[in-house]
Amino acid sequence: MMIRSLWSGATGMKAMQFHIDAIAHDLTNVNTNGYKKKIVNFQDLLYQSSRASGLQGGTDGGVNLPVGVQVGLGVRVAGTTPVMTVGSVVETGNWYDMMIDEPQKNSVRNFFQIDIGGGNVAYTRDGNFRTDDQGRLVTVDGYYLNPSPGNIDPNATAVQITPEGRVMQKVPGQDYAEIGRIQLFSFINPAGLEPMGNNLWVETQSSGAAQQGNPAENGFGYIRAGFIEQSNVDAISEMVNMIAAQRAYEFNSRTIQTSDEMLQTITQLKR
Repeated sequence: MMIRSLWSGATGMKAMQFHIDAIAHDLTNVNTNGYKKKIVNFQDLLYQSSRASGLQGGTDGGVNLPVGVQVGLGVRVAGTTPVMTVGSVVETGNWYDMMIDEPQKNSVRNFFQIDIGGGNVAYTRDGNFRTDDQGRLVTVDGYYLNPSPGNIDPNATAVQITPEGRVMQKVPGQDYAEIGRIQLFSFINPAGLEPMGNNLWVETQSSGAAQQGNPAENGFGYIRAGFIEQSNVDAISEMVNMIAAQRAYEFNSRTIQTSDEMLQTITQLKR
C-alpha cells in the first residue's frame, strides 16, 4: 500500500533543502559587490480527485455538490527570483570605483556592460574597476568596460568621472579634458537576467534586449564616482528565513515519521 503523506513529506524536505541552499548562497555573498539576493518560489503539486466539485448529488440527485474531494501530492520549487533593489553603499574615494544611482532610487534597471571575450558581453552592478597597463578600465578579472570610455594617460595627475559618465583627465600643463563617456545598459525585466558568476549577468529572452544610453539622460541612472554598491542581502532577515526553512524541514520529516508509524501499526494488526 502507498501512503501519500510519505511522498508529500519527501517533496517538502527536498523543497526546504533547496531553500536552505539558496539562503546559504545569499549569506556567503553578503559582502559581494552588486550581488542580488534570491527569493525561492514554490508551487503545490498535482492533486488526486476522488470527487470533483459541482457533481450532482443529494437525496434526489439534483443538487450540485458545493465542494469536491481532492488531496495534493506535495510541493516543488517553481523558480528563483533575484531581488533587484539597490544594495548598501560604501564610499571608497577612488575615482575608478563607480556605482549607478538609479532614477527610481531603489529599483535596479541599469548595468555596466563588460566585454568577456570572444565577441560576448555580460552585465554587472559591480563598479569596482581598475586600469590596466594601457589605461583602460577593467574589472578585477581583467574584463574590459564596454564600450571603452578611452584610455587614461599614464602622465595624468588627476582623473574625474562626472555624474553624466564623462571621464575627465588632467595632464601637466593642461586643464581637465574629456576623453570619453561611460555608457549604461538597461533591461525591461532585469530579474530575467541569468547570473553567470564573477558578479556578471547575461541577457536572456526573459530579460529583453539591452538598451544603451548615456548616464543622466532618457531615464538612465547617474554615475557616482568614489562609491561602491554592495550586496542587498540583509543577514538578519536571512537568518530568520533560515530558521523558518529549518522548521519547515523538520515538520515535513515529522510527516514522514508519522506515516511510517501508521504503516508499522498496520503491519502489527495481525499479532
